[in-house]
Amino acid sequence: MRAVSDGATGLKGDARRQSLLHVRGRSVAWVPPLLLLVAIVAVDYRTSSDFRILSWIVLVPGIAAAICGVWGTAAFAVLAPATYVAADVALPHEFEAGLPDLVLAGIGGVLATAACVVRVRSERRMVHMQDVAATIRRTVLRPLPPGWGGLEHAAVYLAADSEARVGGDFYDIQIGLYGTRVILGDVQGKGLGAVEAAAALLGTFRETGYHEPELATVAERLEERLQRHILMRVALGSEDGERFATAVLIGFPEEEPETVQAVVLGHDCPLVVGPDGVRSLPPGHGLPLGMAALDPAGGPLPVHRVPLRPGETLLMTTDGVTEARNSDGVFYPLTDDVTAAVAADPGIARPRRLVAFVRERTLRHCGGRLADDTTVFAVRRTKGAKGVGNGDGNGRLRA
Repeated sequence: MRAVSDGATGLKGDARRQSLLHVRGRSVAWVPPLLLLVAIVAVDYRTSSDFRILSWIVLVPGIAAAICGVWGTAAFAVLAPATYVAADVALPHEFEAGLPDLVLAGIGGVLATAACVVRVRSERRMVHMQDVAATIRRTVLRPLPPGWGGLEHAAVYLAADSEARVGGDFYDIQIGLYGTRVILGDVQGKGLGAVEAAAALLGTFRETGYHEPELATVAERLEERLQRHILMRVALGSEDGERFATAVLIGFPEEEPETVQAVVLGHDCPLVVGPDGVRSLPPGHGLPLGMAALDPAGGPLPVHRVPLRPGETLLMTTDGVTEARNSDGVFYPLTDDVTAAVAADPGIARPRRLVAFVRERTLRHCGGRLADDTTVFAVRRTKGAKGVGNGDGNGRLRA
């Protein structure tokens, strides 16, 4: 997956500071148009009357409009005609270009300044939209404190749309009365509809993950929430009723410090990565969220209990990783790549290093061209932690 200020009143802002060229924190955006102005005058002075380029001064405000602020462009809009007059007057009478080219330079300066105003305003709107997208992302994917819920964790999210910076992938860690719960999911589709569904599912997970004693019940509540969300969106005419989401639910029960509970809902099974190797959690847990009606049995979801030894990390990814293709159309071999890396360096199993490794290798495999939103999420129990929740199992919070 991954500098603006001068301008008329109301046009100053972050967009302008981001677009200026800087050297040691100082803007040098004025240098290129100034050099062009000097070069035009110098060349015109040293050439004969058969090669007159003084009228090219009209280009100077145009260059300034592309990289300078409004006041900078306005300054060049004045400086260019003034330089034209001074240079033209200095020439012998028979070589003077005259009034028409001066008028052209003046009009060019006015148009360049107007174009700069439009550009700066557009930049400010773009930065505002990026801020909105970043706020939405922080709301959906809230920052997680180090060691939250007794877990060492690391995550990276890469949006396929680099401008939007937000999509349908989601993850979270929720401490609760019956241990810590972890979720990673991927809402089908893209755009704001996928973001809304992800936000709805995360809100439900944060409540049920805290209160419910059974991980299967958390999964059932997520299914109900997505169905209700889809029903509302269809009633509003904003959905076609076919939205679904894949997800992984992991529970770290207080009473089983070396065991994790897992429910995989149509998602790629997490990998258990440790110094001794890599293994996958058992598949076949349940259908994706939003598709429970397709289950003929309709029984309770199976919850797998998997041993997790000290030093082992759970690696969860969305299909942006496993479906990343190279130029030959070959999918990224996640399991094989991680297995080889751990064999060469067992320290790769630490969450932060593991996430960084998978991110780098995925981007290298696809040449940086992500076809889908991509999330890499890794968690493991902190050293010496017997339990990772925040309750006593009887519905009471511990102090």
